Amino acid sequence: MPAPAQSHPIHLTLTNGLCVSLRHAPRLKRCAAALRVAAGSHDVPLAWPGLAHFLEHLLFLGTERFPASEGLMAYVQRHGGQVNASTRERTTDFFFELPVLTFADGLERLADMLTHPRLTTEDQLREREVLHAEFIAWSQDAAAQQQVALLQGLAADHPLRGFHAGNRDSLPVENEAFQQALRAFHAHFYQSGQMTLSLAGPQPLAELEALAQRFSKALASGPLHPQSAPPTLMSGQVRGYQHLAGNHLYQVICCEAPREALEFLSTWLNASAPGGLLAELKTQQLATALHASAPYDFAGQALLVIDFTVETQETTQIEALLHDWLSFFAHSDWTSLREEFALLAARQQQTQGALALARNHSEALSEPAVAALKAMLDSLHLPRSQHKWQLAPNNPFLRPPIKEERAGLIRGQTSAHRGLRTFAQDRSRGRKDVSALTFSHAMTTDSDEGALYLQWRLKAGAPELGSTSQALRENAGQAGVELSFEATGNDWRVKMIGLQQPMPAVLEAVAHALNQPQAPAPAPVPMIAIRALLNALPEYCANATAADETPASWSDARWQGLGIGLTATCEAAIKAAAARLPGQPAIIERDVADLADQHLWHAVTTDTSEAALLLFCPTPSGSLADEAAWRLLSHLLQAPFYQRLRVELQLGYAIFSGVRQINGQTGLLFGVQSPTASLEDIVEHLQTFLQQLPALIECSDELGNQPLAAQFAPEALPTAQAAELLWHAHLAGHPSDYLPQLQQRILACTQGDLLQAARQLQDAAGGWRFVANGPRAIG
Repeated sequence: MPAPAQSHPIHLTLTNGLCVSLRHAPRLKRCAAALRVAAGSHDVPLAWPGLAHFLEHLLFLGTERFPASEGLMAYVQRHGGQVNASTRERTTDFFFELPVLTFADGLERLADMLTHPRLTTEDQLREREVLHAEFIAWSQDAAAQQQVALLQGLAADHPLRGFHAGNRDSLPVENEAFQQALRAFHAHFYQSGQMTLSLAGPQPLAELEALAQRFSKALASGPLHPQSAPPTLMSGQVRGYQHLAGNHLYQVICCEAPREALEFLSTWLNASAPGGLLAELKTQQLATALHASAPYDFAGQALLVIDFTVETQETTQIEALLHDWLSFFAHSDWTSLREEFALLAARQQQTQGALALARNHSEALSEPAVAALKAMLDSLHLPRSQHKWQLAPNNPFLRPPIKEERAGLIRGQTSAHRGLRTFAQDRSRGRKDVSALTFSHAMTTDSDEGALYLQWRLKAGAPELGSTSQALRENAGQAGVELSFEATGNDWRVKMIGLQQPMPAVLEAVAHALNQPQAPAPAPVPMIAIRALLNALPEYCANATAADETPASWSDARWQGLGIGLTATCEAAIKAAAARLPGQPAIIERDVADLADQHLWHAVTTDTSEAALLLFCPTPSGSLADEAAWRLLSHLLQAPFYQRLRVELQLGYAIFSGVRQINGQTGLLFGVQSPTASLEDIVEHLQTFLQQLPALIECSDELGNQPLAAQFAPEALPTAQAAELLWHAHLAGHPSDYLPQLQQRILACTQGDLLQAARQLQDAAGGWRFVANGPRAIG
C-alpha cells in the first residue's frame, strides 16, 4: 500500500552558507523553528569540559537589543509557545514554536541571541551555579550514571568516555584563558556556514523562505568548519560488548550503519508481536522488556544499544537468542517491512505538530542505507538461524478498514429485503444506550484530527490495564493516535488525540482489552523527583471516597465520554465501538473538595536527596470569571517567578509555574526542585513571592490581556491543546461556547480583577495543596 501523500521539505543553501529546510503544512495552527549548530560537547577544548553546554545556557540571558525580559524565552512564554535547547555530542539545537502572527518576532530574537550574546562575567557566574546544580542532579541520577557506566566498554580515548556536563571546577569563569576559549568557540562555530535552520508552518513556501532569508541576514557570516573526526569506538576487531547492571542487560554494538538504517532495525527489534524476539524472551522467562536505540552517530560511527530488562543473571541464552534473531532478520525479505516503515514515517509526518516537524531529521530508508545495514549484519558473522522466528505483522491501525456491506443488509441481501429484520439488527437490540457519550463541535470538523475522552467510575480502586496497554499505545501511536490511560482514585480514563480515521478501530481494541484478563503491568520507570510529584498530584486531587475491599470490577462501573471535533462518520463508528465497552453509560457527577483556607501537605517518597515541591492552588470557584482572572495572573507572574527563583536566588534548574487543570478543576501550579534549598526554604521563597504579587500587578504597564486571549483563538489552538481545554470545560459544566467566552473574559480583566485574584491566592481562598518529597514544612 503506498504511503499517504505528504509534503516533503524543501532544502536550500543561502548565499552566506546557511542551510535551510522548509516544510509547508496547511493543517498546522502554529509555526516552529529548529536551529542546529554543527558543534557540541565533543568539539570543545579538552581543558574546558562543559563549555558548549555553558554557552548554550548563556545565549538565553539576553542581548543589548533584547534583554532577558524581552528575549526569546520570555517572548515565547508570553505568547503561549514552547522553547528549549539541547547540547549533544556534535550538535547544539535551539528550537521554539509560536502562533503564526508572532513567529517572525521569535526568529528575530533567536538570530540576535545567537549572534550578539552579552557573555558578561556576572551572567556567567550566576549561570555556572545553575549548571553546577544540574551536575549535582546528574551525578545523583541512577539512569544518568548507568549511561556513564555503559560507555566504559568503549575505547578509553573516545570522547564518549569523557565528562562533558560542566560544573564549577570545569568552568573557571575568572580565568582569562577560559574566557578566550569561550569567545573563540562562539566565533568559530556560531556563524552561518555552521548552521542549519528548519522551519515548519502553514504559510506558503515563499513566505517561509522569506523568513529564512531575513533570519540569515542577522547572522554572523562564515564558512563551514569541519569537525574533527573521533578515534575509533573500539580497538582491534571487537565490535561490541555486554554490560549488566541490576536487572538490565545492555548489548552494545559498534557499527558504521547510518542512523536511518539503525532506526529501521530498532523498529523491528522492539516489536512485541508473537514470533518476535521479545515474545520469545518472555515465553522463556528471560526478559520482560526490550528497547533498542541508536544513541550516537557521527562521521560514520554509530552505536546500537539493546536494553533487556532481565529476570535472570544468566545472559548467555539472551545473547544467543539475539544473535539468532539478527541472523534470521539479515536473511529475510525486507520488502513488506520497508513498505510498513515508509507508512510509519509518512503517518508520523502527517500528524506531527509544528515543533516536531521542524525537528524531524529522519530520512527515508534509501538503498545505500539498506546496503549498509546488510553489511553491518554480515560483519557480525552470525551463524545460520535455528529458531522459527516470524517477521512483525502489519500494524492493524495503519490502514483504513475494509469497506463493509451496505448498512442494514446482510450478505446476499438486496434492498428488496430491507423490510426483513437482519441478524445484525437483532444483535443491535442488545447494545447499550450510549447517551453518556456526547460530542462537542466547538472545534471545526474540517480537520483530519480529533479527540475522544472516556472516564470510568469504579466502586473500588481502578485496575491497571497491564502489559496489554504498551502494545496498544505503540500501534495507535504509529497510526497517528496518541493513546493514554490514567488511573486516579476510583476513576480510570482513556484519552485518544490525533487522526480520526484509526480511532474507531483503536477503541474496538481498547474495548476488547478491557474485557480480557490482564497480565501484570511492568515495573514503573524511575524518574526525577519533580516528575514523580507531578505524577502523584492528580491522585491527591481526586477527592475519592474510601474504596471498599471488593476487587475492582468493570461490570458495575459507570462510564461517560466526550468526542471532540469528529466528523459525523467518525462519530457513528465511535458510537458503535463504544457499545462494546464494559460497564454502564451514565453521567458521572463531579465531586470537588472544598479546600477554602486549608493548607494540605502530601509527602511522596523519591530517590534523591534534593528537595522537590509542588504547590497547587485551585481557583476559589469554578466560574469562568475566576478562571480568566487566574489565567491572566499566571500569565503575568510566570516570567518574574522564574527570574526570582531560578536566576536571582539560583534555587535550582527545575523551576516553573503555570495554570494546571485536573479533572475539570483549574488552579495555579508552582514547582521547584533544588539541590541546595530545603523544603522549608522553598516554601518561604514561594510565600515571599506571592506576597509581592500586588506590587507586581500595580507596576505593570501591560497586563497581557491581548496576547493571552489570542492563545485561545480556534485558529491558533493545536488539536491536542483545544481538546484538553474542552474536556476539562465539559467536566466543569461550562457551556459549549467555553473558548470564546474565556477569551472575552480575559480581554475584559482589569487591574482590579488581578489584584482580587492575587489576594485570593495569598489567602488560599481555593486552598493550597503541597506535594513534596519530605515531611510537612508549613505551620
